[in-house]
Amino acid sequence: MKAPLEGIRVVDMTSVVVGPLCTQMLADYGADVIKIEAPPGGDIARTIAGRGVTPLMSGKFLHLNRNKRSLALDLKKPGGKEALRRLLQTSDVLVWNIRPPAMARLGLSYEDVKAINPKIVYVGMFGFGQDGRYRNKPAYDAIIQGSAGVAGLNHRAYGEPRYLPIVMADRTVGLIATQMILLALYHRSISGEGSAIEIPMFENMAKFVLEEHMYLQTFDPPLGKMGDPRLMDPNATPLKTKDSWICISANTNDQAFAIFEAIGRPELKDDPRFSTVAARFENVKEYFAIRAAGLKEKTTAEWMEILDRLDVPAMPYNTLETLMEDPHLADAGFFQTLEHPTEGKVRNMRLPNKTSFSARKEIKGAPKLGQHSIDVLRDAGLSEADIQALIDQGGVIDGRLG
Repeated sequence: MKAPLEGIRVVDMTSVVVGPLCTQMLADYGADVIKIEAPPGGDIARTIAGRGVTPLMSGKFLHLNRNKRSLALDLKKPGGKEALRRLLQTSDVLVWNIRPPAMARLGLSYEDVKAINPKIVYVGMFGFGQDGRYRNKPAYDAIIQGSAGVAGLNHRAYGEPRYLPIVMADRTVGLIATQMILLALYHRSISGEGSAIEIPMFENMAKFVLEEHMYLQTFDPPLGKMGDPRLMDPNATPLKTKDSWICISANTNDQAFAIFEAIGRPELKDDPRFSTVAARFENVKEYFAIRAAGLKEKTTAEWMEILDRLDVPAMPYNTLETLMEDPHLADAGFFQTLEHPTEGKVRNMRLPNKTSFSARKEIKGAPKLGQHSIDVLRDAGLSEADIQALIDQGGVIDGRLG
């Protein structure tokens, strides 16, 4: 069975996380993703995310760039621009995550690219939408977490603004970009038309935050303050047990009443503060405090046996280290050891979702810088003389493995 995106060619002019996560998903399901990297160092994630076994091959880069081909091409050289134009003639998608004025200066605005290939899906990911005053500002994940209110959630809940220690804005917007590309490809399949898509990180993350926390300011006039109190409460965290922590969420009456029985407070089922979902919401601070106090009386293992029996949603708390040893992930064969041609044995994570259709059969390790430059240029129709001229002018890195 063919992978669903087999035959789709994606020119990937993205770097770091937001774009590479998006294009990796496309590659995993069969797309031919050609990663355009500027010499001499390529994608900054090759180095900014730490060292690897060999230079320019960090762990994060390996995780985000499997199943892709690397073309190390200098677009400031005339031959480099022409090579990219040739490649775009036979491509289905162009994805980029630099600021729009920079794309225009490269001669790669939507109108420029549409003139080369009218059916292309042209996808820009950048910090801020082009209709507002921030449109030309640079952005990384931390900039978006801070400006879109994510760090402010920690400030409200815990007393100081802090970024989440994961590039969550990049990852969220990367997934949105994947969805939008698939929508555009479907649109093209029924209309025959290409399209242009703008995916601003700031607006997307502002939407996520405000959907959750606009709360009583949703109404006009407002019914009260912003911020969902269930999520802002100091006890909305993993809760301390006798020996460690536990993660628990009891929202329905059956779940909440089972918790009251388990902690030895069955009378709370009839307490008007806690007897309904609406009442517990109005008294969430007291509800969470009672729950937290009761859970300190037994070990995590004891609680897990009780809560599993009562069908209350609960899981032991995992650190980064214990997550790697999680027995469920072991049962599922989540971690795979692959042999990379230059990095040796690497830990890969299998695709989390099961489908009746097929993903890519063979997993290919993330490429060395320019590993596929010559093959891609040949695919684009450049002659051997053109390729050699490009090499001679320093416009391309030939990174083929010996």
